[in-house]
Amino acid sequence: MLDVVERGLAADWSVEEISKDKSWIFPLTPSEALALIEGVRQGRVEGRDLLEYSPEDFDLGPGLKLISRAFLEAQNGRGIALVRGLPRDGVSEEEFALMTWAIGLAIGVARPQGRASQYLSEVRNAGGVYRSPTGRGYSSNAELDFHVDGGDLVALTCYNVARAGGASRVASSVRAYEVMRAERPDLLEALFEPFVFNLQGEEQEGEAPTMSRPIYAVKDGKPFCNWNRNRIEAAQTREDVPRLTSRQIEAVDLLDDVIRRPDVMFEMKLEPGDMQILNNHTALHSRTLFEDYDEPERKRLLYRLWLNPRDNEALPESLLSFFPSAEGNIVRGGTNGHHYDALRQSFEARLAKYHGLRPPLDPADRLNGRV
Repeated sequence: MLDVVERGLAADWSVEEISKDKSWIFPLTPSEALALIEGVRQGRVEGRDLLEYSPEDFDLGPGLKLISRAFLEAQNGRGIALVRGLPRDGVSEEEFALMTWAIGLAIGVARPQGRASQYLSEVRNAGGVYRSPTGRGYSSNAELDFHVDGGDLVALTCYNVARAGGASRVASSVRAYEVMRAERPDLLEALFEPFVFNLQGEEQEGEAPTMSRPIYAVKDGKPFCNWNRNRIEAAQTREDVPRLTSRQIEAVDLLDDVIRRPDVMFEMKLEPGDMQILNNHTALHSRTLFEDYDEPERKRLLYRLWLNPRDNEALPESLLSFFPSAEGNIVRGGTNGHHYDALRQSFEARLAKYHGLRPPLDPADRLNGRV
């Protein structure tokens, strides 16, 4: 029997509602943008590793208050926010990347994102093959399945747009839950069953190459979603993974259908200087296929952060395979990858202390929690 879900959650939005009410968009003034990039330039130290910086190294000016409000909207409100007007003209790729990083330092603790244990990812077409056992969407130009990322929040800052395509698509997983509960509660229940997800070759030594978790879970009246069809299908290519049942296939097909309905799927085009912020527990996102410019300096480029903000909420116990602790106010999630070393662990502990979060569990405890 499905858990009771709280009515009136802000994260339960439709395309019509989010199109009419623009309070989730936070525009910076030109003076705020100027102060922001000046603070980044003054705090930059030639040759310093990103992990060696601290929040105190950057005075981001009065615009930080507005940016912080945007993150709170994503964390505790609709689950989606957009900051407009980050400085872009006359700003180099390196400066833009460092600005993204400096904002992340001020908001929370960044999480590693892949095989290279990187905390800031360049989202550009590097020839990656998305539909493969080791594929990742951020290194390809492919159309992506709807999915969530590996931290409480994901932030994307846009430096360059593609020549064509590359639109961002966002859907409320809370709204999708409600639609499925009204139309096919039997199939919604199937999404509470364990599904096996592939780790795309990014597992640490000694870690299983897959993990098992439900697509939906509910805690305190709030649905949490962990949808990533590409990783489920990649896991299905492994001989040691049980085949999906016909009921599970029907359930995920319906979920994909609901997410793409005109009243559920919101499409937006990110422009240079935009920062999109999403809550990975209540918002699903994807991207359309894109065609790039020929000139290297004009090719589509965004920077991605996975973040644990202050006061992050407790999670359903059934998600423990991915988040080793279900408690709130802790550093969790991410993909430790193949280079999770002492420098990275020290960075996380230092930032956790700064933001009043409990540090992440020991890597050995993470491995023990994986299925």
